[in-house]
Amino acid sequence: MTQRYKRELSLEELAALPDEQIDLSDSPELGAAFWKKARLVMPKGKEKVSIRLDKDILEWFRAQKDKGYQSRINAVLRAYVEAHKAG
Repeated sequence: MTQRYKRELSLEELAALPDEQIDLSDSPELGAAFWKKARLVMPKGKEKVSIRLDKDILEWFRAQKDKGYQSRINAVLRAYVEAHKAG
């Protein structure tokens, strides 16, 4: 049984919940029709550049435990661009 939460949960809190306690009401299950039409979309080509960053910023990105730090920096820049596009 799923439930609504009284506040937004952190990733750590959500990860600690048993599956049956996770509220999935806003994310419907993807059926066979979805996967039948699904296709792999590869990112557009990347260009190699040289960029100067503050040392502490670069150290922070390198210290993260998920994807490579350059991919994370790219994702942050992409989010900034998307947020500031016409709209």
